[in-house]
Amino acid sequence: MRVLVTGLSTFWGGRLAQALEARDDVEVIVGLDTREPRVPLERTEFVRSDSSYSILQRIVKATQVDTVLHTHLIVDSTRVSGRVLHEINVIGTMNLLAAAGMPGSPVRNVIVKNSGLVYGASSRDPYFFREDAPRSGPPKTNVERSLLEVETFLRDFASDNPHISVTLLRFANVLGDHLETPFSAALRSPIVPEILGFDPRLQFVHEADVVGALMYATSHDVPGVFNVAGDGNLPWSEICTIVGKRRIPMPPILTNIAAEPLRMTGVLNLPPEMLDLLRFGRGLDNRRYKRAGFRYRYSTAGTVEAFAQGLRLERTIGSNTPTYQYQREVEDFFRHSPAVLRRDS
Repeated sequence: MRVLVTGLSTFWGGRLAQALEARDDVEVIVGLDTREPRVPLERTEFVRSDSSYSILQRIVKATQVDTVLHTHLIVDSTRVSGRVLHEINVIGTMNLLAAAGMPGSPVRNVIVKNSGLVYGASSRDPYFFREDAPRSGPPKTNVERSLLEVETFLRDFASDNPHISVTLLRFANVLGDHLETPFSAALRSPIVPEILGFDPRLQFVHEADVVGALMYATSHDVPGVFNVAGDGNLPWSEICTIVGKRRIPMPPILTNIAAEPLRMTGVLNLPPEMLDLLRFGRGLDNRRYKRAGFRYRYSTAGTVEAFAQGLRLERTIGSNTPTYQYQREVEDFFRHSPAVLRRDS
């Protein structure tokens, strides 16, 4: 396999590149991003690009990659401006698909990491969303609109390129020891919000299962759309109890305005999409990817418990670990120097 990974400096891009490096059937790994990698990599070749990936056609032609892992979609509306969000999610995906589908393209597999945000969250939702279920209402935020636009492009691309296997994975909210999300930040904070009068049932997927699900798609022919979420769900009140946090109620009216001081002061990041979930919850039917052969390591309850154990360990021993700094000269030494002993030598 010859694999291209977008968003190499993101959490998911770096972890997937590391997982690909451990596989003997992967010959070439090319990582694309605007910033240097944040994890140490041995075989992955880093290519700096703009956020819209305008260089992708040249990269695909030059490297002859056959598999594309598109991990870099923004799913938190508070992280970037609306303009940057559109450039990364929409324009970046358009350029990726144009490169994958150009005449003579070597690409045969396109795998896209998306979010359950495409389903929204409202009082009219089903208990579990199946992959073919429509939203109960129109998108409310820029991030939801951009992710839905990405999926429209992807459907058209799959229809126009039947020779390319296109896999779209929609993930539930993620928890893990090494990943920072609005939910993990809230559960690490002494202030854990809830909306007065609501106790939604939520579903999570462990960070290890996210990597596992994406890696499974690289080694199995699984075209189509799949939800990825741990079995079962839990009320928010029970999740907070497992993690050992006391809840602070927020008003059920004008909740987004009430959350603004927390955002502005940096106390807690509460995106509008998260506030909708704290009101209505959301469940994803995960049976289709199971039928395709994927096996989860963690249920929703297991994911929350593992996260709680990680928090207890952090309180005991701390979480200060050295930050990796990418330096091309150092990476070139490890890749090419005859002084470095290779694993296959």
